[in-house]
Amino acid sequence: MIVVTGATGNVGRALVERLAGAGLPVRGVSRSPERAALPAGVEVTRLDADGLFEGASKLFLHLQGAAGERIPRLLERAADSGVRHVVMLSSGIVGADKEDVAHPIHVWHAQAEQAVRDSRLAWTFLRPNAFAANAFNWAGQIRAGDSVRAPFAGALTAPIHEDDIAAVAERALLDGGHEGAAHRLTGPAATTNQEQVEAIGRALGRELTFVEVSADEAVETLYPDMPRDMVRAVLKSTEESGHSAPEVTTAVERITGRPARTFAAWARDHREDFRA
Repeated sequence: MIVVTGATGNVGRALVERLAGAGLPVRGVSRSPERAALPAGVEVTRLDADGLFEGASKLFLHLQGAAGERIPRLLERAADSGVRHVVMLSSGIVGADKEDVAHPIHVWHAQAEQAVRDSRLAWTFLRPNAFAANAFNWAGQIRAGDSVRAPFAGALTAPIHEDDIAAVAERALLDGGHEGAAHRLTGPAATTNQEQVEAIGRALGRELTFVEVSADEAVETLYPDMPRDMVRAVLKSTEESGHSAPEVTTAVERITGRPARTFAAWARDHREDFRA
């Protein structure tokens, strides 16, 4: 049995679908099991449920799907129940060449990584940089019109498809040799915010334009589920990294045997999410 926290999130759902499609026993963790809509045969439960780890040997740990202050206790419960290996979705901000240890996202993930290291479990860390799914921040504007108002038109990232992260997680959970590894994950190439909006337009058969606005104007609307101080930190680090070449790794291909998908491929996969 593999327990997947954050099972209804972008990465968690993709991982659950992969594991269930392979016929493996999966228990998905959701705050609202009745609305999870996970594949047939997948058990769905809450984080605080009795028997969460009953019969389980592996854990996929997603911090947003498992309240951060409960991580040490959650890992203790897992180890006591027979779980032996945890694959944690961390962040590329940890272990980066220019590591900003005061950044709130760094603090959150680094503390969680340390809790995992301090546990009795074997561990693997997945450290993706920019998610292609960050483009969902523009979805409302794209549904409503043909322009996106956002900061940093020329900012470069190498965004990664959530299913590529899930594919790496699948291999880390199922294959040997990943214990004690920290895999840095990116998409295959650098692309600007403006180019991403244009790629979404092509996937929709529309011509979309990027209208650059200040970070101060954007801070109130971007990442609505994230605390505002964290949004400000994200915008600040984006501005500072701005036009420098982002990290690009080949870890997805090395681990899964298939190259990471481009942002254009992600846009085609999600075109229906941007339709009115």
